[in-house]
Amino acid sequence: MKSKTLRLIKWIMITVVSLVAIFIIATIIYIQQAKFGKEPVGARLEKIKKSPNFRDGKFQNEHYTPEITEGYSYYQVISEFFFKRNPHRSPTDAIPAVKTDLLNLAIDEDIMVWFGHSSYFIQLDGKRILVDPVFSGNASPLPGTNKAFRGTDQYTVADLPPIDYLFISHDHYDHTDYETLVALRPKVKKVICGLGVGSHFEKWGYQESQLIERDWNEEIDLAGGFMVYTTPARHFSGRGFKKNNTLWLSYVLQSPTTKIFIGGDSGYDTHYAEIGSKYGPFDLAILDNGQYDIKWRYIHHLPEEALKAAQDLKAQRLFPVHSSKFIMANHAWDEPLIRISALNKNLQNPIPLVTPMIGELVYLKNDQQTFKEWWVGME
Repeated sequence: MKSKTLRLIKWIMITVVSLVAIFIIATIIYIQQAKFGKEPVGARLEKIKKSPNFRDGKFQNEHYTPEITEGYSYYQVISEFFFKRNPHRSPTDAIPAVKTDLLNLAIDEDIMVWFGHSSYFIQLDGKRILVDPVFSGNASPLPGTNKAFRGTDQYTVADLPPIDYLFISHDHYDHTDYETLVALRPKVKKVICGLGVGSHFEKWGYQESQLIERDWNEEIDLAGGFMVYTTPARHFSGRGFKKNNTLWLSYVLQSPTTKIFIGGDSGYDTHYAEIGSKYGPFDLAILDNGQYDIKWRYIHHLPEEALKAAQDLKAQRLFPVHSSKFIMANHAWDEPLIRISALNKNLQNPIPLVTPMIGELVYLKNDQQTFKEWWVGME
């Protein structure tokens, strides 16, 4: 009997080890796909190592930034996400959208068009700019695991005109979308991104001459009265097993007539007041307000923090993004817009909110433009 028991234990151990080995091998093979990008190496890596923001083998935020807020755990996050799901995390109704003909917009129209989440097109003072485009319908490296809400897929790369400058805030899958960026390649003149992110683009067929990779607190003269200042954000990066081997950015975009803050993903911190003091006031601040949770407040704003950041930046208008397309948190899909609208109305000096439907034209030089609360009444 002992012999049989030992053989059974041995068989179970061999089976478990074999399954684990198969899983590890399959994972290693899977992450060799092009969509995972490429780690910085060679001269690019040497430049990264010289950055004052790269220490102990990775990029660091300005202040201590744990991914999980003190007092909470990864177990709580995972348990809540999978076993205590908010029934309204995704809408039953299709998200409303407007199909604007971007290919035939007059070049002298100063407008912005939102595509949901944190993707948007800007046409300003004769330049065409695209930020963090995600048109593949999925915000994950695993097919079908984070599908876009119904109605948010009205636009494709084919709908876009030639792009003068493609801005990438950081390399997470909901901002740096492999399928979209490969399809965009023939239309893009220049890519502006953080240190290390260019490694992904080169793997995907972009030329080194197209890439403008920068650290925090640098300036880029785009000529013709256009300047870009690379500024900090409070977040993290990574597409594979390594984290923070590429840099996350926010941007100050200054045209001959307009100043816009492109926030990317960030938690609240002192950098907003510093940027506002140095570069403000801003005609428009674009800040993340969605996929938040008190349990990871250091890396994504809560709605009240997005408003505070806009005040620090001295923003004349606030465009809250990072919502209404993908599920990455346990809040109701419409909560970010409901909460920030309500909180803003209670401020002594409310900030005009830019809350367009997907595809709706936002007029960058019309600070009196108003927007319908399109999410009200939706299921």
